[in-house]
Amino acid sequence: MDLITRLKVTGEPIVLYGMGNGADKIIAMLEAADIKVAGVFASDGFVRAKQFHGMPIMSYSEAKKTFGKMTVLMSFGSSLPDVLENVKRIASEQNLYVPDVPVVGSGVFDRKYAASHRTELETVYNALATDKDKSVFESLVCYKLTGDPKLLYKSAGTEEELYTLLAPSANEVYMDCGAFSGDTVAAFLRYSGGYKRIIAVEPDARSFKKLVVNTADMKNVMCINAPLGASCKIAHFTAMGSRGSKLDTDGAEIELKNIDSILGTDGADYIKIDVEGAEREVIKGAEQTIADHRPKLLVSCYHRLEDIFALPLQVLALRPDYKLHLWHPMYLPPWDAAYIFV
Repeated sequence: MDLITRLKVTGEPIVLYGMGNGADKIIAMLEAADIKVAGVFASDGFVRAKQFHGMPIMSYSEAKKTFGKMTVLMSFGSSLPDVLENVKRIASEQNLYVPDVPVVGSGVFDRKYAASHRTELETVYNALATDKDKSVFESLVCYKLTGDPKLLYKSAGTEEELYTLLAPSANEVYMDCGAFSGDTVAAFLRYSGGYKRIIAVEPDARSFKKLVVNTADMKNVMCINAPLGASCKIAHFTAMGSRGSKLDTDGAEIELKNIDSILGTDGADYIKIDVEGAEREVIKGAEQTIADHRPKLLVSCYHRLEDIFALPLQVLALRPDYKLHLWHPMYLPPWDAAYIFV
């Protein structure tokens, strides 16, 4: 039974845990299915005197007194251990789910959607390199259908496991697409022990300033303040200083670049692509680099509904000789899930 179907037949009040953009999307998803939300609560100690979508924001203690047994929908993302422990505590008392709403775009990953893309899903499953990768894939797809966080606890991997697959070395050219403040540059260096050259691309102005500061003492590092896409042209970009930064028709004009134009014929050894839902366009703009140089790739696959099947198929169409792996950290929902091409 997928999550929407389950919520339609539950006899319990449906209560949101958390507020903000994620909760907005969950409410829209529920309204489209004619499912009513009974209330909203925040963690004890984080409640302020305000409302959300016309509902008073309660503490969890107040919600229990008001509703008794509830179906709780976690409506924000976190990887913080204390938050995850609190989620587990609530889940031990209530029926708790973490809806899979797309970070970018719309739609619901329900049984109908999965059935309509069965061929693509099966093709990706069969292309995965190991039984462990296939188990992670099964867990992610089942999670997307059900919203059951236990599936994510089961399949989460560690940073060490990720970089064991990527096997970075000290003589590599590393390109970081969506470099933010330099956190993933730092992670690369922890495991590579050095580098030949680094190209770090970050479109958000505030994050870019931090990136420049955090890499200031490093040699052979090029920082580029631009969004990436399929081609070089003028686009519109909304800067939020966070995950919310994105290409948007309402944003300010900015020059769009692509990977092929930045790297030219030199190529790169390893490219990370985490670009807030623009992954497909960025891969289009890297087709020559991928075809000619076959760099290792780390491609985020959590932003859009179709990413879990569309992105690996897009890359494998360019270089079918890649070994394909799938990984995600312990994050609710599974933000930072990524395909690894080696």
